[in-house]
Amino acid sequence: MHVSFFYFFSSVRMARIRIPSTIVILFVTVQTGFLLFMYARYSNFMPQSEEKPSQVHILILSSWRSGSSFVGQLFSQHPSVFYLMEPAWHVWVTMYQNSAKVLHMAVRDLVRSVFLCDMSVFDAYMPWKRNLSDLFQWAVSRALCSAPACDSFQRTDITSEMACKTLCGRYPFSKVEEACKTYSHVVIKEVRFFDLKVLYPLLTDPSLNLKIIHLVRDPRAVVKSREQSVKALARDNGIVLSTNGTKVEDSKYKVMQEICRSHVQIYETATLKPPNFLKDRYLMIRFEDLVRDPLSEISEMYKFADLSLTPMLKSWIYNITHGQGPGKKKEAFRITSRDAVSVSQAWRNVLSFQKIKKIQEVCKGAINMLGYQLVDSEKEQRDLSLDLVLPRRQNQFSWSSFNPKH
Repeated sequence: MHVSFFYFFSSVRMARIRIPSTIVILFVTVQTGFLLFMYARYSNFMPQSEEKPSQVHILILSSWRSGSSFVGQLFSQHPSVFYLMEPAWHVWVTMYQNSAKVLHMAVRDLVRSVFLCDMSVFDAYMPWKRNLSDLFQWAVSRALCSAPACDSFQRTDITSEMACKTLCGRYPFSKVEEACKTYSHVVIKEVRFFDLKVLYPLLTDPSLNLKIIHLVRDPRAVVKSREQSVKALARDNGIVLSTNGTKVEDSKYKVMQEICRSHVQIYETATLKPPNFLKDRYLMIRFEDLVRDPLSEISEMYKFADLSLTPMLKSWIYNITHGQGPGKKKEAFRITSRDAVSVSQAWRNVLSFQKIKKIQEVCKGAINMLGYQLVDSEKEQRDLSLDLVLPRRQNQFSWSSFNPKH
């Protein structure tokens, strides 16, 4: 019809025959209707625009000793979440003679596979795997301590690492993938990314529905916490500093300098003219804000992740953040009930002012940018009435109104 109309209309023009406008309008209407009809039929056979995957994927992006294990548990204990803590540990352990930058690609590929519940990716790093217990820090994942991974707990239970290790370690490794596929949310906590741009392929991958929670903490508090775990961090330090496998104690704060630099890079990339695909997919959280007002901050994170806070989780969160002490040294890598606010400020009484000055030198940019106050004297450091965590401004999570000169 389209072709015949074209020739008809052309011949009319050539012959200069006058046709009433109503007839022309009728022909145009018929042609338009026909084209719309054909488009509708044709579009039914065309691939539809990519819809978001049914699962939500959350990457908790942080650095060692920043409270990321605690934040990981806030998600792990949720009955809708399949959680893994630092699966890229396996990459670094296997390829420890390489630098963090070189390992970025391997870490990213492993994280993508885990998000898609394809656990065959671990074949390259632990070909002997037989049980759940072969996976790094598997017992901190409630999803691996409850059905279908383990029959000892229900999904709605709050699980403990020790109980899980006792009851669930001998279940087969295949349960990891089986369990992952039954959850609406897959959450991974990682401390081995130092550049947000490395994650761009995941953020633009149509098979993923990825959101990033960027957890930061006052670098001075991070150093205090790192000093409790010097030996445990020595191998990772070597990878960060590219020492070809040599373990390093970070006495000169070279690793801290790289960590602070990475937080600045991630922040700037996500907030200063970010690509469109990052819109509504990046959230900044400060550990200090989290421990001061846990329910408010956690509600914000859950809203971002499309999760709801349950009464049982509210009770557990209160108990875990309102303990009696700062936690023991041997509990450095465990989530136990502590006075979380005291923990966040402990560095002010423990570290010497000389150390504080050095940390402030190597991390000044990050301290300013992330909203912490520098101290100019030991008196300021020890004066706990002086709040060194600057108030949260409107739109803090995008930092659009934050003035780094404060």
